[in-house]
Amino acid sequence: MSRLSLFNSPLLLGFDQFERTLDRVAKAGAEGYPPYNIEQINEHRLRITLAVAGFSLDDLDIQLEDNQLTVRGKQKDDPARVFVYRGIAARQFQRSFVLAEGIEVAGATLDNGLLSIDLDRPKVETQIRTVPIRKAGSEHSEGRVAIDKNADTARTARQEQ
Repeated sequence: MSRLSLFNSPLLLGFDQFERTLDRVAKAGAEGYPPYNIEQINEHRLRITLAVAGFSLDDLDIQLEDNQLTVRGKQKDDPARVFVYRGIAARQFQRSFVLAEGIEVAGATLDNGLLSIDLDRPKVETQIRTVPIRKAGSEHSEGRVAIDKNADTARTARQEQ
C-alpha cells in the first residue's frame, strides 16, 4: 500500500524534512503519560508544563537534540520500603516535543509536582529579496549567482574571485 504524501505537489519544494518531522510527531502523539499543558505566556514565550508528581530533580532529564525536546523520568525503587498495596507505580516515561526552527529553551523549573519548561520564540522578520534576471548566454552565465541578502544585487561566483 502506497502512502499518500501531504507534500507531493510540485509547488512544494524542499519540504521532505518537514514531512519526516510530521511523521515523528504523529508517532509521539500516542504517548499518554505524563499529561501536559502548553500555554502561551506572551507573544514570544511558550511554556510546557508536565505533571510529574513523585519525581524529584534527580529523576528527571531534559535533552534537546536538533529540534526535538525530550523529557525523561525514571524513578528508583526503594527496596527498603514494603508496600501493603501499591496504587502509585514507580514508572518511567519519555515525552518528546518537536520544536520549530529558532525556538530556544529558556529554562526549566520543578514546583509541586509540575515540571515547567519555558521556550522563547524569536520574532520572525519578513525578508523580501529581488532576484535579478540575466540574459541567457551572457559572458557570466556559467557561474552560480550568489544573492546578497543586504542588497538587491547579484554577483556571479566568477566575479567574486
